[in-house]
Amino acid sequence: MTLQKLYICLSLLACQFILAQNDSITKLKEVIVSDTNLKKYSDSQSVQLLNDSIINKNQASLTSLLNYNTVIYFKENGLGMTSAPSFRGTTGAQTAVIWNGININSQFLGQADFNTIGTRDFNSIAVKAGGGSVLYGSGAIGGSIHLNNDIRFKKDFSNHLFLSGGSYDTYSTNYRANVSSDKYSIQVNISRNSSDNDFKYPGTTDQKNINGAYYNTSMNTTFGYKIDSKNSLKLYSQFYDAERHFSLTSPNATKTKYNDFNTRNLLEWENTFNRFTSKLRMAHIGESYKYFPSITSDFYTYGKVETSIIKYDLAFDVNDKIKLNSIIDYNRNKGYGSSINNVKRQVGSASLLLQHFVTDKWDYTASIRQELTDNYGNPFLFSLGTRYQFTDFYRIKLNASKNFRMPTYNDLFWEGSGNPDLKPETSYQGEIGNEFFTKKFSLSVTMYYNSIKDLLRWVPSQGGGDNWSPENTSRVRAYGAEVLLEWRTKIENHNFTLNGTYAYTVSESKQLIKGELFYKQLIYVPYHKLTGSVSYNWKKVSSYFQYLYNGEAFSTPFNNPATKVKPYNVGNLGIDYDLGKKNSYKIGLQILNIWNEDYQPVIGRQMPGRNYTIYINLNF
Repeated sequence: MTLQKLYICLSLLACQFILAQNDSITKLKEVIVSDTNLKKYSDSQSVQLLNDSIINKNQASLTSLLNYNTVIYFKENGLGMTSAPSFRGTTGAQTAVIWNGININSQFLGQADFNTIGTRDFNSIAVKAGGGSVLYGSGAIGGSIHLNNDIRFKKDFSNHLFLSGGSYDTYSTNYRANVSSDKYSIQVNISRNSSDNDFKYPGTTDQKNINGAYYNTSMNTTFGYKIDSKNSLKLYSQFYDAERHFSLTSPNATKTKYNDFNTRNLLEWENTFNRFTSKLRMAHIGESYKYFPSITSDFYTYGKVETSIIKYDLAFDVNDKIKLNSIIDYNRNKGYGSSINNVKRQVGSASLLLQHFVTDKWDYTASIRQELTDNYGNPFLFSLGTRYQFTDFYRIKLNASKNFRMPTYNDLFWEGSGNPDLKPETSYQGEIGNEFFTKKFSLSVTMYYNSIKDLLRWVPSQGGGDNWSPENTSRVRAYGAEVLLEWRTKIENHNFTLNGTYAYTVSESKQLIKGELFYKQLIYVPYHKLTGSVSYNWKKVSSYFQYLYNGEAFSTPFNNPATKVKPYNVGNLGIDYDLGKKNSYKIGLQILNIWNEDYQPVIGRQMPGRNYTIYINLNF
C-alpha cells in the first residue's frame, strides 16, 4: 500500500513543484526587507520564499511549514515536541535561524526548536540553502531560515484574525494589526496555540499519546519611523512563553514537562548619505528554561542566557555595477543555571563583502570574515559565488565557502553528558546550480558537496535507552542534489498552482572498524525526501492537497538495519470558501494525514493518525 501511494503521488507531482528564488524578494513593493544582506549577497544561492498564502495553508509551527514545503528533513519527537532540522545532511545546530537579520540559535542547544516558532508571527519566511557563516556566524553550515517582519511605509489600516479548532482539543489563534503611513509603521502580532495532544495511535484501539499536552503564547511588535528622507528607526520586539509535557515512550515512564521563556529586542538606525548606507543594530536576546523531571514534584533544573549584540554595517555603492559592504559585530553572552556556573563567551568579527555586476548576464559576490573568539581561536571564513545567464531560459550558479561552528553550552556543560574537551567544527563546501525558467515555469537542480571536520553531534550512548552524549566526528562528507520546480497556469477563472521539492542526501562519517575503513550514513538523515502540493482556486473557493514522503533513515551510528526509521507517506487536504465581498472572510476545513499513516520520525515517537481542523481566516 505504501509503494502504491508513493507511485501515485510521484506520478501526480513529477512536474508539480514550486521555486521561489530570492528574485521574488526584490520584487516586493513599498516594503523594507528586514534582512537586506539576504537579497544582496545570495543571488548565486538558492533562496526559497514562503509568503502568506503558503504560510496560511499549514499548521502553526515552523516544523509543519518547512516539512511540507522544503527539502529539509525534521527529526520530530512527536507532535508539538522538540523538533530539529537536518539541512543537506547536517545536524540541527548547523541550520541557523535568522530573526530580522540576527542569528537567534539557542546558546544552550546551538539550534532553534522549530516547534517553538509560530509561522503566523511573520510576514514572510525565506529558506537559504548552503553555507552562510560569513554573513550569519556560527552554525550557518547546512543553510539558514529567515524570519522576516517587513515594514511598509504606506498608508494602511488592516486587521487579520485567524481562529482554528481541531482534533485532540487543538486550538490556534492569531491576531495581526497594521497601522502605517508614509512616515511610520506599526505592526502588532499575537498568537496562542494549545493542544491536549492525546491522540490514539493509528491502527490500535487503546494506545494513546500520554502526557503530550502543550501551549505557547507569543507577541511580536514591529515599529518603523522615518525621521527624514535619509534617516529611519526600526524596532523589533518579541516574547515567547511555552509549556510542554513531553510525550511518554512507554505508559510506565515518568511524566516530565519543560517551560521556556524567550525575549528578543532589536533596535536599528539606518542612515543614507550620497553613495553610503550606514546601519547600526543593537540587540538583546534572553532565553531561559525549566525542566521538571517529574510533573508531580516542584524540583527542576534550569538555565538562562543573556546575549547582547552590536552590529555596524556600512555599504558603499562604488557605481551602478560594484557594491561594497563592511560589517563589524560584537556578540557577548553570559549563561548560568543548574549545570552552568556564570559562563561567559565573547565573539567579535569583521567582514567585507563585494557584489559586482560584470554584465547584464554575469555577476559575482565575494565575502571574507575574520572572527575573534575568546576560547576557540580566530577562524578566517570566506565565500565565493557567481551566476551567468546563458540564454533567456537558462542560468548557472556556482558557490564555494568555508564555515565554522563552536560548541554550545549544553555540548560542554550539560549535567551528566556534557564534554568540555569538544573542538569547534569547520567545513568546506561547494555547489553548482542550474536554473531553467519561463514565464509560468521554472526548474532548479543543485548539486553540492560538503566536507566537515570535527562535526559536533549528539549520539545515543553505548548503553542505549534515552541517554545521548555529544562528540566530535573527525571526518564527515555530505553530498547530494536538490530539485525545485514551479508551474502555474490560469484558465479563465480557474487558477492552478503545482509545487514541490525533492532531495537526495548522502551524509557519511568515516569510521575505522577492525582495521577497515567504512562510511556510515549519519543517524536521522534519509536518502530521499519528496514534498508536493496542488492548489486550485475558482472564484471564492480554494482547495489544495499536500504530500510528504520521507525515506528510511538509520537511528544508530553503526547503521543497524534492525532499528531503521521506516519510510512514510503523509497527505493533507484542505478547502475553504470566502464569504466576504469587500473584505475576505474565509471558513475552511483541513484533513491531516488523510491515509491514517502509522509513522514515527524518531524511533518510539509516534505521530497522530487522521485528524481534522476547521478554521476562520478574516482580513478587514
